Parts: sequence; C-alpha cells; structure tokens
Amino acid sequence: MIRFLLYLFRWQLSTIILAPSVAFFKHSPSIWGTKEDWIAAIIANLIGGCIFFWVDRFIFKSKTIEKWEILRSGQCHDCGKTENVRRLVMAPGGYDRTTDDNPEYRCLACSKKKLEELKKNKKI
Repeated sequence: MIRFLLYLFRWQLSTIILAPSVAFFKHSPSIWGTKEDWIAAIIANLIGGCIFFWVDRFIFKSKTIEKWEILRSGQCHDCGKTENVRRLVMAPGGYDRTTDDNPEYRCLACSKKKLEELKKNKKI
C-alpha cells in the first residue's frame, strides 16, 4: 500500500507542469492556470497513477515477459566471439537464473539458438 501511495505522490509531482499546460491549451486568463485547471490536473494524475501503477507493475515485475542481462563487451560462451553478449535471466514457464553463480553470456546469434532450444525442449 505504501508503494502505491508513493507512486501516486510521484505522479502528483507532474501537476506542476500539467496544470499550466492545460491552462495554455485552454487559453486560461492566467499563464499558471485557474483553480479548476489545478484541480483537473490533480484528478487526472490520480486517475493516471491508479491505472499505470498496475501496468508498470505488470511490465517490470511480471514473469510472463523475458528478462535479459546485457553486457556491452564480453565473450560468447558458445562461439567465443568478443562482442555484445547477453543472457536470459528469467522467462515464462519457471525459467529463473537470477541467482546463477556461473552465468553464460552469448552473442545475439547464439542466444537466439539457445532460446529456440529451450522453447523446443519446453523449458520455457
């Protein structure tokens, strides 16, 4: 609950920009907007925060989306090339290598092969 309230508070910080923007496009008499512009911005931010809290939570904490760790320069575990490498950290179906002591990084081509192999063997 505290995270949700902090998230809503963070959304309210944008009211400082939103209210004058509403006033500008509404052609309000004041550049800073009227009382109604500020109330509208506050309500809009509350509604937006209530919706996007759950959307962001799904995107960033969901186990239905693959999570990759990428290194700008490293050696591929399979082919030995030195370039951008990545490893699959988490994937749907219970694949979880977040606590792997010996992570295996692969180049783009080899990581695609490994991903297809895991899908074929129904590990993800």
